[in-house]
Amino acid sequence: MQKLRTISFLFILIFSACKEKTRTERYLPASTGAINSLMVVMENELWRGAAGDKVRELFAAPMLATPQTEPIFSITQIPPQVFKGAVTHSRSVLFASLDSLSIGHVKKDVYGRPQRVAVAKGRTEEELINNLIKVSGTAITAFKENEIWETQKRNLKSLTKETDLFEEFNISLNVPSAYKVGKHEDNFIWIDRQIPKGNMNLIAYTMPKDAFSNDSTFVKDIIKMRDSIGSTYIPGPDVPGKRTFMITERAFSPYVFPAEVNGYKAAEVRGIWEMNDYPMAGPFLSYIINDEVNDRKLVLEGFLFKPSSNKRDDMLELEAIMRTIKIGEQH
Repeated sequence: MQKLRTISFLFILIFSACKEKTRTERYLPASTGAINSLMVVMENELWRGAAGDKVRELFAAPMLATPQTEPIFSITQIPPQVFKGAVTHSRSVLFASLDSLSIGHVKKDVYGRPQRVAVAKGRTEEELINNLIKVSGTAITAFKENEIWETQKRNLKSLTKETDLFEEFNISLNVPSAYKVGKHEDNFIWIDRQIPKGNMNLIAYTMPKDAFSNDSTFVKDIIKMRDSIGSTYIPGPDVPGKRTFMITERAFSPYVFPAEVNGYKAAEVRGIWEMNDYPMAGPFLSYIINDEVNDRKLVLEGFLFKPSSNKRDDMLELEAIMRTIKIGEQH
C-alpha cells in the first residue's frame, strides 16, 4: 500500500510539473516585428559613440550580392527604460550596456516566442565593443534563423497545390499559392510570383552526381552551369538582332559557402544575375544539394527582378521556401 501511495504521489508530482511547464510556455506572448528588423536596447550616449558605431557596423552591414546596398537588419534603437510592455515582444533583440560583468551570449524566448535575445556587456566601452564583436556571429545566425522560421510559418497560411516538383524531381517545397508554375520541361521547372515592379522566381533542375568533382574549378563550373541553364531556359526581352538570356554577372564571381539545407549537405551560392545583351540584373541564391537518395546533384535557385527597390526581404522569402526541401516525400 505504501508503495502504491508513493507511485501515486510521484505521478501527481510529475503531472503537476507538466501542467506548470505548459502554463509557463503558454504565458509567453507571440513575438512581433517586421521581417529582418532588430531592436537594439542601448543607452543613447553609447549609441551615439563608438559602441553604437560598432553595432551599426556589425548588425547593419551590407548584404552580400545585391545590386544596391542594403543592411542585413533594419535597426531601431531605444534606451533601456523604454524597453517594456509590447516592445519586449520584439522577435530579435540586442542588449548592449556597461556593467560590472563582461559577457556576450544569445538567449532564446525570453519575453516572447519565438525570440532571440543577444546580450553584450562590458566594464568599459572598449570591453563592450570586444564582446559585441565576439557575440555578433552567433547572434546574426540566430536572428536570421528565426526570421527564416517566421517566414516559413507565414507561408503555411496558403500553400500551392501544384505537384510538378514532386512529379519531376521527387521533391517537395512549401511554396505559397501566389507562386505559379510557368515552365515545366524535362529536368527543369520554373515557378514565379508577380509582385509590384517585378517578379520572384524559383527554378529547379538536376546535375550528375560527379558534376563538380574538381575543387579548383568549382566556382567556374557553377558559373558555366548557370549560364548554360540561362541560355537554354531563361530568355530575356525580345531585342532585334540580339539573343538575350540570363547569365551570371561577369564583373564579380559569386560567393560560395558550405551549407546544410533542411538536413541535406549543400553548397550555397550567392551572386548577381544579368541579361546577356540587355540591361537587367538582380540577386540570386542557389543551393547545390547532395541528393544521395536519387544519386544526383539537385539545384534549387531563387532569383529576383525588382529594379530600383529593396530586395532583402524578398530574397529571404525565396531562401525560406528553398529551405523547406524534402526529398522523396510530399509535404
